[in-house]
Amino acid sequence: MHINLQIIVLLSVTMTHHLTLAQTCNERQLPGPTLVDMCGESGTLMSFLDSAIRKNEKISGICERVTPIETPDPEYDYIVVGGGAAGSVVAARLSEISHWKVLLLEAGDDEPAAAQIPSMAETIAGSNLSWGYQSSNESYACLSTNGSCPYAAARVLGGCTVHNGMVYLRGNPTDYNNWAAMGNEGWTWDEVKPFFLKAEDNGEIDRVGRFWHATGGPLSVERFPYEPPFANAMLKAAEQAGFRISQDFNGDVLSGFGMVQSTTKNGVRRSSAASYLRPSRNRENLHVSLNSTVTRVIIEDGKAVGVEYFKNGEFKIVRTSREVILSAGNIKSPHILLLSGIGPQEHLESMGIAVVKDLPGVGSNYHDHVFFMLNFTINDPDTYENNWAAANEYLAFQTGPLSGHGITGIVAQLASSKTTPDYPDMQIYNVGYDAACAPGEIGALRSTGERSVDLASVLLHPKSRGRISLASNDPFEQPLIWSNILSEPSDLDILVEAINSAIKLTNTDAMRAYNMTLSVTALEPCSSYTFATAEYWKCMLRWGRIDLPHGSGSCKMGPKHDAMAVVDHKLRVRGIKGLRVADTSIMPEIVSGNTGTPTMMIGERAADFIKKDFDHLDRMEVPPTNQMYLRDWSRA
Repeated sequence: MHINLQIIVLLSVTMTHHLTLAQTCNERQLPGPTLVDMCGESGTLMSFLDSAIRKNEKISGICERVTPIETPDPEYDYIVVGGGAAGSVVAARLSEISHWKVLLLEAGDDEPAAAQIPSMAETIAGSNLSWGYQSSNESYACLSTNGSCPYAAARVLGGCTVHNGMVYLRGNPTDYNNWAAMGNEGWTWDEVKPFFLKAEDNGEIDRVGRFWHATGGPLSVERFPYEPPFANAMLKAAEQAGFRISQDFNGDVLSGFGMVQSTTKNGVRRSSAASYLRPSRNRENLHVSLNSTVTRVIIEDGKAVGVEYFKNGEFKIVRTSREVILSAGNIKSPHILLLSGIGPQEHLESMGIAVVKDLPGVGSNYHDHVFFMLNFTINDPDTYENNWAAANEYLAFQTGPLSGHGITGIVAQLASSKTTPDYPDMQIYNVGYDAACAPGEIGALRSTGERSVDLASVLLHPKSRGRISLASNDPFEQPLIWSNILSEPSDLDILVEAINSAIKLTNTDAMRAYNMTLSVTALEPCSSYTFATAEYWKCMLRWGRIDLPHGSGSCKMGPKHDAMAVVDHKLRVRGIKGLRVADTSIMPEIVSGNTGTPTMMIGERAADFIKKDFDHLDRMEVPPTNQMYLRDWSRA
């Protein structure tokens, strides 16, 4: 390994500086996995980088992290189950009322230091910070893996916001107007937008516009400090291919290609836990218990009075004087409800579970964005983006290749022939050029071949519906996940249009300069179809790899007359007092884009509902610097 002496000196000085910073904090051991664990590298670079970021306060946040409690008190006013995108928000907001005692129970550990590096997103997503869910019995997709598709669900404080792509998209105004039209009072775009703004602290407010964005909230929003040159070439290609270029998908141009903002601050990921819980860490009325897996809600006389959870090898019970809020995610929230005796009566009885409330919609209406990845080769040397120079730049300044997420900052929101131009139903999500696992040598090649990039064709408005059900009454046996994806023919048709939109980029001067070429290995069942025809792609969609990253709808919100609704418009579980659900599972229809930001909005709404229900809030409590919600949004 040849390393420039000047770089070694700079690294030594940088390391010493960061260690000095960390000495001002109480020494604590941040959890894994480490970069060495995830990368399988025993080389100097990954070992050094992991050690350095753990002690770097600007990156790891070691001085501002929540100190978890080992043993919760016997009773709290509110118990929040799950510290993910919504749960962290709910717990932090409720603890703003100083005499409310709040407990947050999280099944996973605190987020690892490595997760703070934006370029490590794909590496983190593939780590053990996941429940490891797989769907089963699929008849229309994932046929080459016996009908089993991978399902993304994080098991860590901060949830999916620890391992997602950090894309800041709120969804489309029509999404929320549709929710309201289904009978969900208070969920129109005009009514939810203030809660997005309440959360937001936009670092580029003058670029994106004060009408559409806000400052002063807990969630930092800005573009990645670094984008590889190929990202700008992709935008040029999109323009040459006739696609519209949007400067802000959260503004007035809702479709086309664009460089999106991210949930980062100065080149560091900001999860929901980092954004909401860390600033609340000194509140004596907020307790966080990690590695605490909730197994059921305790219901007495039709009211939630506590939860049972498993920690340190034993089951424990903690009670609530007011409410339990389930924010455990699209799989775990219905799983907990079913284990608690809340769900379809016949199914519960077949599992030997006493029926507390016959609620047929629990676990139903499950749907997801469908990701199908296309691989392209380009004539750019396949070098590692991460090396000693890049690591040093990131440690010192939080800039350079490690401060971005490759070409993921380029996103397309496109309308198929089955929708209107202002309501996109397709997305192109891009992966490549990440500064991730590497041996360290500057200019080192990954392979002797060409570099490749992946463009995911994404179905935003699936018509197919599946369900979540119990495999047994054992709380530690994973539930049965049946997505039923691609069962509706129109879903296939739209995905084929998305695939063709991605391929269209190759026929531009900007991509010809890179000799961008589709790389496909035809699966045997599809070999009889003519390459690149609609029938060929439909076959590949059925037999190829499909990812399910944004599960939604399994505890859907709906009005009284909707027999399959699980929660009402205030997120209260029907027929049970003192119990709410606040996460992606309440979405009656999934939003038109990445779900992280809308889920945090749902957390903001849940906390606001609770405060208003207990007469502590006549209007939203927003810092003076974040008063954007007072505007008239009728023209937004």
